[in-house]
Amino acid sequence: MWIANSFDQVKTPTFVALGNFDGVHRGHRQVIQPILGSVHATVVTFHPHPQEFFTGKRRALLTPIAEKACYLTELGVQQLVLLPFNRELARLTPEEFVEEILVQRLQAQQVSVGQDFCFGQGRSGTTAELQVLASRHGIPVQIAPLHTCQGERISSSAIRHALTEGNLERANQLLGRPYSLMGKVIHGQQLGRTIGFPTANLQLPPEKFLPRQGVYSVWVSRVSSGTPQPLPGVMNLGNRPTVDGSTLSAEVHLLDWADDLYGETLIVNLEGFLRPEQKFASLDELQAQIHTDCEIARSRLTVPQFSTN
Repeated sequence: MWIANSFDQVKTPTFVALGNFDGVHRGHRQVIQPILGSVHATVVTFHPHPQEFFTGKRRALLTPIAEKACYLTELGVQQLVLLPFNRELARLTPEEFVEEILVQRLQAQQVSVGQDFCFGQGRSGTTAELQVLASRHGIPVQIAPLHTCQGERISSSAIRHALTEGNLERANQLLGRPYSLMGKVIHGQQLGRTIGFPTANLQLPPEKFLPRQGVYSVWVSRVSSGTPQPLPGVMNLGNRPTVDGSTLSAEVHLLDWADDLYGETLIVNLEGFLRPEQKFASLDELQAQIHTDCEIARSRLTVPQFSTN
């Protein structure tokens, strides 16, 4: 995928899906679908997230840029444009946004947005207004209806709430795929090796949204392996209270792997929430619980088939 950080890097003309797309969930994919197969099929998103710009506070993301690019590539998107969200962009009126961004900069031939998309100064532009303004330049605008799952609107906020509550099954339903963590394996304290359960310690992007702390059954893929076959595992996300840990860490134990993974990038798909993190009286008790966790995970791990509709 071609990633453009400035307008000078954009490959034009473009067929554009426009939005934040944090999570690339089932609703987002309905917005992206109309442009797939087009020349320079392009997702245009804002960077940083507008809420981060206006509040001055870092916003935790379901899909940081590298992870978002991976999912978009799988869908068939050819180009990702990171539209710099700054004071100048925020001040553009809806008319200026269409003329300066869509027409002049992106040379858009078609635009797809979600039903609740707003744009322009103070979020004053609606999808209906976008259709009218774009039509003056011969640009058709397709509006994807709001997508629901079991009566609930699919949204990044709903997914965040489910992950915070530890309701991984619901979060994965809304996403249409397992929630994932992607990070490089770095050296940790290597305490897992001393109790027979070596772990890969993941260095996660600081802006990554993390789910409820606890133990998860996971499928793990090695980015460098070149093979799609994932490996089963168990992940602990937390502070490791039994060994007086003081910092949050994500540690993965692979059930069928014993080789060195240092320096590799792993994609960890969260399949099930097994239990909250807890403090044990001894390392022997911790070892016994990890053994139980692994057996439960092995019995439950099946490759799920998620609907994208």
